[in-house]
Amino acid sequence: MIWITPAPHARAGLRAVLLASSAVSLFFDPAFAQDGTALPKLVIEAPRISEPADALSLIGQSLLTDEIAARRAATSDTADLLRGLPGIANATGSGFSGLPVMRGLNDQRLNILVDGAPIAFACPNEMNPPLSYTDPQTVRHVNALTGVTPVSMGGDSIGGAIVIETMQPGFAEEGRTLLTGETSSFYRSNGDGFGGAMSLTAATNKVSVTYNGSYTRANNYQGGGDDGVVRSTEYAKTDHGLRLSARTGAGLFELSAGYQFAPREGFPNQYMDMTSNESWAFDGHYNRAFSWGTVDIKAYHRDVDHEMNFLEDKGGMANGGMPMNTQVRTTGYTVKADIPLTAADTLAVGNEFHHQWLNDYWPPVAGSMMMGPDTFININKATRDRLGTFAEWDSKWGDRFTTLIGVRNDLVRMDTGDVQPYSAGMMGMADALAATAFNAADHKKSDTNWGFSALSTYVPEDGVTFELGYAHKTRAPNIYERYAWGRGSMSSRMIGWYGDGNGYVGNLALEPEKADTISAAVELRGEGDDAWLFRASPYYSHVDDYIDAVRIASLGGGINQLQFVNQEAEFYGIDLSGATSRWSSDMLGSFRMTMTASWQRGKNLEDEGPLYHQMPLTATFVLEHEAGGFHNSVELELTREKTRVDTTRSEHVTGGYALLNLRTGYNWGNIGINLDVTNVLDTAYDLPLGGVSLGDFKSTGEMMPVPGYGRSFNVGLSVKF
Repeated sequence: MIWITPAPHARAGLRAVLLASSAVSLFFDPAFAQDGTALPKLVIEAPRISEPADALSLIGQSLLTDEIAARRAATSDTADLLRGLPGIANATGSGFSGLPVMRGLNDQRLNILVDGAPIAFACPNEMNPPLSYTDPQTVRHVNALTGVTPVSMGGDSIGGAIVIETMQPGFAEEGRTLLTGETSSFYRSNGDGFGGAMSLTAATNKVSVTYNGSYTRANNYQGGGDDGVVRSTEYAKTDHGLRLSARTGAGLFELSAGYQFAPREGFPNQYMDMTSNESWAFDGHYNRAFSWGTVDIKAYHRDVDHEMNFLEDKGGMANGGMPMNTQVRTTGYTVKADIPLTAADTLAVGNEFHHQWLNDYWPPVAGSMMMGPDTFININKATRDRLGTFAEWDSKWGDRFTTLIGVRNDLVRMDTGDVQPYSAGMMGMADALAATAFNAADHKKSDTNWGFSALSTYVPEDGVTFELGYAHKTRAPNIYERYAWGRGSMSSRMIGWYGDGNGYVGNLALEPEKADTISAAVELRGEGDDAWLFRASPYYSHVDDYIDAVRIASLGGGINQLQFVNQEAEFYGIDLSGATSRWSSDMLGSFRMTMTASWQRGKNLEDEGPLYHQMPLTATFVLEHEAGGFHNSVELELTREKTRVDTTRSEHVTGGYALLNLRTGYNWGNIGINLDVTNVLDTAYDLPLGGVSLGDFKSTGEMMPVPGYGRSFNVGLSVKF
């Protein structure tokens, strides 16, 4: 790891960027450190439990390259990497499209950045969420901020933030050239999953070119015990990324391009499957330090062409199936400046713009009386534009007390065109009447949203840290929440990212969600990097105009048609984490025990019932062992029975379970091998946030929760050069 020390006049400004902007990074992956010198690229770097606490550090936790590498053999879902962090769960969608849930708030209520850019909602079933455009094989750094997040981290969200970094440049020493990289591969016995990746950097001391590429595929996985094959869980995809970086005096200039193609991905908890997802992404980035402060500018654009239909487990497409196509175009920029006012005070100001264009249409199926003769226009070239501006004051009140206070405004404007059903005949009458009513209404919406955050950190003595934060945040409805209009049984069941089997109808009258959150944290630790640690973080959030759903019709078989409405909700809970001191033996090596635990509640204050997708009490205990080049761990995951369920959505109760996972690895210089066994005892269990197994429903006729992953033997191999 190579660090750069900023010039004295820039240090105060850089501190604010490190804590708030998450635009770039000061460190490099070891593969890039060979014969290279680092560039002052900055990132929010919240500490792991083995690192000393610092002011404002408790708002998040990080996964670095080595930690991610140890888990790559077991998952192709970046959201699954976060599952071990306190306060975060994974609402499993499919093999690489998990939906992170942070302290009870789903991913659409979080601010998720991939290489500094947001990725817009692009599917009525959210089959291509932001993290699906990444791969654990090429992710270098993950930062999850579960507490109160600064306003500079972005608007249009009421929860925490997830920051993903995939590519980081390396530069050679003056007069030399650098060629370095890494290749990796994996195999999983459960589902016969396999894949590989390559990262390659060629550089001089002024210019660097980095390529990242990966491929992954798998068949349907086996559930634990006697659960058998879990249908509609197969997948395949490939990702490519290229970044050109250049030093320009006191700054860094970057151009990036990315491409993803996923020819298939089954979704066990959706009626549809993804039959194609093609995405092109481009961005430019410039960061520079001046005598008065630093500037960070980023512009980005992404094209997504998305197709859904039925894969084999749900009947295939022999008769045309039910094609559903979505086109999404997003363009935006962020401009941030950090201005040191005094040696202890820094002012950060910024402006952001995010444009989303979405077109969702369902072509007619030849010979079908229900799906024809016209194209079903679900969303007609809708736009969602957000302009955000913020100011943030970072102040250090002596050596032990720090505050970060900010305010922001986000103006959100939305509009869409007229829609049409498959036909105006009797079979499509419900949709025909709904389309007429929708077309007669005013589609233009404008929301002016204000946000405020204040964080304070106090270190009364070495080894003791307290944090307290408050935030008022606002999120405007997404395109489908406002503009999904279908009232037919089939058309409404094609809308919804909840995996519950119900149908959803939008609501033009929706107001933005407004959340007031208080989050605290206390951290106690011993001396040294490997000393004992204990951290506790309670929180409470009250949300006005929370977008939930009410039942408007029964569709039969326990399936309901629901409409999005504004209600009132609250979330509260506590996250715990800790680690023992490391103890060593000349003969046996070193040992350490770590733990995380999360308890939370989400409540609808209108009907006094539980909210949907609320994780029960969970805890994870890990015994780590290192000896020479070996690194081993024994992991025990404990999850209580889930009895607090959302009856409006007919959410299923799931049983408690315990999973045992074993991992071992060995490094020979630049060669590493990882072996692990997940769910060693092949325990049968249901996913608490998995929804209903619609893939199995077609064969069994019974609505049941999605079974969890059975035993799998996984191997990963990596070579750095």
